[in-house]
Amino acid sequence: MEQYEPDRLSPARVAAMRRSFRNGRAAMTRRSLLRASAGGAFAVGGLGALTGCGIPAAGNTEGGVSAEDHSAKEKVVNFSNWTEYMDVDESEKHHPTLDQFKQRTGISVKYTEDINDNVEFFGKIKPQLAAGQDTGRDIIVLTDWLAARLIRLGWVQKLDPANLPHAYANLSAQFRNPDWDPGRAHSYVFQGISTVIAYNKKALDGVEVKTLSDLLDNPKLKGRVGFLSEMRDSIGMTLLDMGKDPGSFSADDYDAAVARIQKAVDKGQIRRFTGNDYTSDLSSGDFAACIAWAGDVVQLKADSPDIDFLIPDSGYITSTDNFLIPNKARHKTNAEKLIDFYYEPKPAAELAAYINYVTPVDGVKAELEKIDADAANNPLIIPDKAMAAKSHAFRSLSSKEETEFEEKFAKLTGA
Repeated sequence: MEQYEPDRLSPARVAAMRRSFRNGRAAMTRRSLLRASAGGAFAVGGLGALTGCGIPAAGNTEGGVSAEDHSAKEKVVNFSNWTEYMDVDESEKHHPTLDQFKQRTGISVKYTEDINDNVEFFGKIKPQLAAGQDTGRDIIVLTDWLAARLIRLGWVQKLDPANLPHAYANLSAQFRNPDWDPGRAHSYVFQGISTVIAYNKKALDGVEVKTLSDLLDNPKLKGRVGFLSEMRDSIGMTLLDMGKDPGSFSADDYDAAVARIQKAVDKGQIRRFTGNDYTSDLSSGDFAACIAWAGDVVQLKADSPDIDFLIPDSGYITSTDNFLIPNKARHKTNAEKLIDFYYEPKPAAELAAYINYVTPVDGVKAELEKIDADAANNPLIIPDKAMAAKSHAFRSLSSKEETEFEEKFAKLTGA
């Protein structure tokens, strides 16, 4: 189990985080991806969350420090999530699925949208977790790389399978066994995030795009290609295009992917590296094609017939946002019941219809068809078997690898 030690960030990693806060997934506000992001406001404060501050290692590093569970007497669960990442009614004052959960179980949900980016939120909860204290939260939702770190530190609890029958039965196969949490002992997926190739048909003007190599090499697209400022997405998609597995690549493979992208940068093929602000470039036609996040593409396609996407034969990168129960949570059983509720097809479908991300729940399609037939047949929301088979996760990185790889990517992007 990894001991917590104050982080010493290299300049390159600081630059990478600044990049992420300004433009990347750290800046996304889920449902409001096409509006100005609030996450960038944490660029400076968030960096401090991972820098050294003299906090000692957690007292128990063997994983999962429970507290007395007050679930039976206190019918409540405290749930922290990202902004605009939950269904709301027309009044925008109520969350229908959370209300259904209360009606069925008698458990109230204190729902707080206080996660604006992973690093900034980590800074909020780190002092309490490191000191072995209750964070005041029973459920938190974090992106896979940070979820992995909290698990390594022993700062989240093991889940009780007895309270998660629907989750165990209905979790999609592609999400069942991440290398950072084998068998999902500590986490379950809240939503999936797919990285695909998006394009503007009008801007392409007949130019054929089928692979990432087309973006990197076709001279007809020179200066009209976008790559993401998120290292795992751009490098992961490039590794796949090169026939390498992002789940088991070597340092030499990584260097080869960097060199492949660098060649395109040097000849002016890539216009720029962006976060979710690529949406405006794609819509305007400044980007003819780019690496994109599926949640954006669903919304862009709804607004413009010129926007579409493709899944290369080589595959695509999938990451996840994940339910976690932090150490010392006061209402662990209630939290597990709520996690399990979202693995029932009906509430999972209602959530998917609203937020348009990849649902991790098998059996949702029939329920989603009752709400939104287009969404039910959209492989960016419910991947079909062919698409799911092309899904790849970027492997976990050691602290040393994280530093070295971010340094190289920062140099590549000019950050």
